[in-house]
Amino acid sequence: MSGQNLIENCAECSSGWKNFQLLTKSEMLLINQNRYEATFKPGEVMLKQGSPTSNALFLADGMAKLYMEGLKGKNFIMSIGLPGMLIMGPGAYVNSRHTYSVAAITTVHACFISFEIFKQLVRVNGEFAESMIEDISSKSLKTQIRMVNLAQKRMSGRLAEVLLYFSNEVFNNDEYDMILSRQELGEMTSMAKECVVRILKELEDSGVIYSDSSKIKILDKERLIEISDKG
Repeated sequence: MSGQNLIENCAECSSGWKNFQLLTKSEMLLINQNRYEATFKPGEVMLKQGSPTSNALFLADGMAKLYMEGLKGKNFIMSIGLPGMLIMGPGAYVNSRHTYSVAAITTVHACFISFEIFKQLVRVNGEFAESMIEDISSKSLKTQIRMVNLAQKRMSGRLAEVLLYFSNEVFNNDEYDMILSRQELGEMTSMAKECVVRILKELEDSGVIYSDSSKIKILDKERLIEISDKG
């Protein structure tokens, strides 16, 4: 991790969090005065599950994985963090601890913003407070839906859902570089690495996708959606 402020101020950040638009100039200045930047290499942990929530994390550039550390060293990847995302889990208001870890997938440039400043702004700016609640609630709802799908879908449906997630929400393209390893895809679908490899091969053999070690190309999206829906 290296630290050097490259962004002159938050108002000029090209990846600025959309809810910052609800702040006044003086409130934005308060944010800008209580942040610091850091650059992380792929694989470096940016937030550690269980650590104090002294700062929220804003992704200015790069991609990260948000994951929960489970029993016996098993992880569950909840989602992919993209530029413009503010990461501040429910633990900030519950027990002042991060409820999950965040690690860089690509090189990531991030801002750490004092959580005490967010608390202060929530008290004086109701519209901003509501936007924060909506943001945290939306992320929690998506995680809940994923947990239900993992519990109810067969393995092929789980993997199809994740491939569509990368296509529709991460890359906005039916052809993309797979930024996760096969092991990490297993951690995102609650499957062993060997099962991920087998199902990818089955999808490729049936003409639904093209897959190699670093690329995924969806050839029959309607069929992939059907596999995901039917689970």
